[in-house]
Amino acid sequence: MPGPELKSGARKLMRDNAPKFFIISIIFIVIGTLMSELQFRLPGTSKAYDQLVQQITSGGQLSLDPLYSDLRPPGFALAFLLWLMRPVIDVGYMSCCLKTARGQGGNYKDLLDGFLFFGKIILIWLMVTILTALWSLLFIFPGIVAAYRYRQAYYILLDAPEKGVFRCIRESKQLMAGNKLDLFLLDLSFLGWFLLDFAVTAAIPAPFSVPIVSLYLTPYISLTRAAYYDRLLKKLVV
Repeated sequence: MPGPELKSGARKLMRDNAPKFFIISIIFIVIGTLMSELQFRLPGTSKAYDQLVQQITSGGQLSLDPLYSDLRPPGFALAFLLWLMRPVIDVGYMSCCLKTARGQGGNYKDLLDGFLFFGKIILIWLMVTILTALWSLLFIFPGIVAAYRYRQAYYILLDAPEKGVFRCIRESKQLMAGNKLDLFLLDLSFLGWFLLDFAVTAAIPAPFSVPIVSLYLTPYISLTRAAYYDRLLKKLVV
């Protein structure tokens, strides 16, 4: 399993590209945090969200009627737009990480790369979500396998923006054949970090999320995943 080697290389990349890469990562995290917070705090969505949380925490019967009655079209439309734009922003950061992992020097403007082909990104996100959901209907395990099957589609699009949505998804499936367990174990190796991130965030008494651990974890895991994609390409060539 290449996990330790990839993670060690990611840490070295973080050191070699500091402080610029950390600043880019902070900008990305701040944008993502603001987008997530705004989705549930916009006029027309905040009350509906509070109602839903109250139902869940009270342990009572879950009903969507109060949620629908408290939603307002303008707020919901803007929240939906933010939700739709999230994968576009994520792919921009993936572009920066991929260039950094390849020694090409990621830059601030890379965060906007996703907007160059935002339509394809949204379609890939939509198709992968549907395919994963359909496989999940069979059982949880097939759904997880499907999610890993299509994990490289965005990277493939970044390398070849001229490729179509279905081709990116198909090539991701081919690339991940026989490699899904490796990537799952690589993700699992970050579990301790995720638990620490959750614990620290939950312990801070703030009216919004404060992703302190994520300031280190996000660039760490993102560079590791970008390097893993490059490793898959090399294996394919060999």
